[in-house]
Parts: sequence; C-alpha cells; structure tokens
Amino acid sequence: MIGASTEYDVLVAGGGNAALCAAISARRAGASVLVVEAAPRFYRGGNTRHTRNMRCAHDAATETLSGPYFEDEFFDDLLRVTGGNTDEDLARMMIAESKRMLTWIAEQGVRFQPSLGGTLSLGRTNSFFLGGGRAMLNALYRTAESLGVEVVYDAEVVGLDIEGPQFRSARVRHAGRETAVRARTFVAASGGFEANIEWLKEGWGEIADNFLIRGTPYNRGTVLKMLINSGVRHIGDPTQCHAVAIDARAPKFDGGIITRLDCVVFGIVVNKHAERFYDEGEDVWPKRYAIWGRLVAAQPDQIAYIVFDASSLELFMPSLFPPVQASTLGELAGKLGIEATALERTVAAFNDAVRPGHFDHTSLDDCRTEGIEPQKSHWARRIEQAPFYAYPVRPGITFTYLGVKVDRRARMVMEDGRPADNMFAAGEIMAGNVLGQGYAAGIGMTIGSVFGRIAGREAAALVSSTCPSSEAA
Repeated sequence: MIGASTEYDVLVAGGGNAALCAAISARRAGASVLVVEAAPRFYRGGNTRHTRNMRCAHDAATETLSGPYFEDEFFDDLLRVTGGNTDEDLARMMIAESKRMLTWIAEQGVRFQPSLGGTLSLGRTNSFFLGGGRAMLNALYRTAESLGVEVVYDAEVVGLDIEGPQFRSARVRHAGRETAVRARTFVAASGGFEANIEWLKEGWGEIADNFLIRGTPYNRGTVLKMLINSGVRHIGDPTQCHAVAIDARAPKFDGGIITRLDCVVFGIVVNKHAERFYDEGEDVWPKRYAIWGRLVAAQPDQIAYIVFDASSLELFMPSLFPPVQASTLGELAGKLGIEATALERTVAAFNDAVRPGHFDHTSLDDCRTEGIEPQKSHWARRIEQAPFYAYPVRPGITFTYLGVKVDRRARMVMEDGRPADNMFAAGEIMAGNVLGQGYAAGIGMTIGSVFGRIAGREAAALVSSTCPSSEAA
C-alpha cells in the first residue's frame, strides 16, 4: 500500500540515482518525501544498477583520482562528443556543480575505489563506485530511508493531475489498486522511453525491433509522455540516445554493462557483407564507445562483427559471452554466417594499409592505416596471428535523450516558456538539455546527481516558503 499519508511535500517518481539524490536533498531540507518506484525492490534503481562511475570536475588529484580535471576541460569534452548540441548555460552550471558532488555523494554513504587505468583511460576524469552501481544504490537507499523518506516499490505513476503550470496529484497503481497521491511538489526522475519499442519505432522505424535494451525494462516513458501531453515543453531528438555496441547474444532487456564490448579499437568492425564502415581508432574509447550503437543501427539487419586476432585478446575487459574463435579467417566467417572470401579480402586490404608505429593501447598512438577507407587512425595492427576471434554486436540502447526542458533550478519549462510552479525533473528524463547527441563515459550519472540534488533542494525550498514542514531527522 501507499504510505500512511497520501499527501506529501515532495513526490518523486523514479527510483534511480537522480530520484534518490532528489529525495535525500529534499528530506535533509525538512520536506516529507515519498518515492514511488515502478520496479520491484530487487530491480530498483533504473539504469543506475548498471553503472560503474561518474564524471565530475575537480581541481586536484584525490585518493581515487589520478589528477585534476578542470571545468573547462570537462566542457570541451562535452562539446566534442555532442558536436555543440548542448544548452551551454545548463551544461556549464552542471559542470560547476559537479565539483561538489563527489563529496556530497560520499556523505550519503557511497564509497569509491581507486582510479582505473589501462584501456578505459578514465583514471583522471571519472570516479568508480566501490561495488558498482548496485552498491551505490544500496547506500543511497539506506541513507534515504534512515532520514525518513518513504519508498514504495511496484508503484507506477499512471496519471497526472496538472492544471496549467501546477501539479496537483498523481495516480499511482500499486498492489492492484490506484491511489491518488497529493503533493505540494513533484519531481520526475523516471527515466526515458528506451524500453518502449513502439515509441522507438516512431523515430527509428521497424529497425527498432532489432535493438537490444541494455537497461531496465521499466523505462517506458509513461511519465514523460504524460508531462508532454500536459503542456510541458519537450527537448531533444527522439532518435538520439545513449547507444553502444553490445553482444548480439545478450537478452532483449537488462543485459547491463557486462554485455558491452570494449574491443572495437583493437580490431576491425565489419557488417554482414564483411565490409568495414567506420574508423575503429578515431579517439580514446570512453569518448567514442557510445557512437557505435548508432553506427551498427545503420548497417543491414542492424548486425556487425568485431574481428581481431590473438595479439589483442588480453588487452580489454572481457564481456559476459566468450568470443567466437577459429583457426582461420575463413572458418571464422563460417561460424559468423558471413562470406569467407569477403572477410578474407577485407582483412587483407586492411593489413596492407597498416603502417608501422609504436603501439600503445593506453594513449592515442601512431599506429594507423594509409590508402584505405575508412581509415583507422590509431591502434591499427595487422590481423594475422591465429587464432582469430569475433564478437557479433547489435545496437544496445541505454537511455533516450528526448525529454522535458528544465531551467537552472531544475524546474520544468512549459510550452509557453514559463517555468512550472511546482514541477521539477532530474536524470534521463531531462538529459537532452545537456546531451543533444553523443556521450562521454559517466556523464549520465553527473546529470542525475547534480540535477537530482538541485530538484530536491528547490522543491523543499518552495514547500518551506509556502507551508513549513517538520525538520528532517
């Protein structure tokens, strides 16, 4: 059942990082808070369950970060991956606020592990959660509940009562019945619509049937659609999303980070016709891994194959499934179901184009190709040492960028340009304000944490200015 009271200062829809940061922030400011999470308790947390790290600006090395990552560099990285398709004011504000987040998150019980080096190239820029995303979630839930935040699972928001720019109540389905939950403020932190295949088809067409959803099956965009239909301004392209190349053998939903493949830079990627179609060594992997989902989506039947040899097998983090292995390229092609002569021809042409250099998998080295399209800018080595390996990959959608527009106070913006009276948003449901396209590792968690904390703080301040509540425990 919904908690003892059906009227709260702050109602938070969602149960991941953004929702919990909002709930904790609001509760610490004295507001009564109810969190309604559509998923069962075991699957709580949306896509946060599958995360590993967050990207925050910092001015010096720390116990878990190998060096400084200044605000301007963070912004330059964001501009590069988005192609400038970002709200600069909101982005710069988020980056400035991110400097406080590592300390604040730690104060909520989240622990970090020492920085990682090697092929991820994130030891200086990103902080990794000790125990991963689920451990982070467990810490935030413990803190929220100890403060008196009420949490209800299997509780889906199925209706919103919104009059003009003002939220009145939400209709929540739980335990076989629907309950009207009234609240003075509303925070939408319920994710995007990536698990709604029919909605994906509206932008992508029928090829969306071949997409795998590496995140939660509960992000169907129900709250997002209701907000847009109620006059909240939307932002973003329905085809833009965080999409990576994941193992084609992964489940349709919830495969998570263990199905991601980080070996693209060490080989070549070919489509079902054994043709290469993009520069596999364009940039360091954390700045390019999230383009490969879209690239594979543009290939025939939305399938591709990462091909490499024995010299690269130990250079990357293994995924859930073992690679396909063969003693010859022809045998490998047969196991993949592609034409052997075509694969042998593509690999031969690639090998002929490789120019000698000093191979360094930890940096942008000088191993490249010449006279071939597409070129491979870095980490180009001949594929010739048996056994040969391949991973089949499909587009893996993590979250979508179409969302609601917000301002610096995380208030939703209505179609007429006015800020909503008492509605706020955080996380993937508003990520399109910062991410118009592209992605860099850890930014999703930054968006959720920063805007979640702001949304909770602003919601509590609004409540306090109109109807003071009891102080938080």
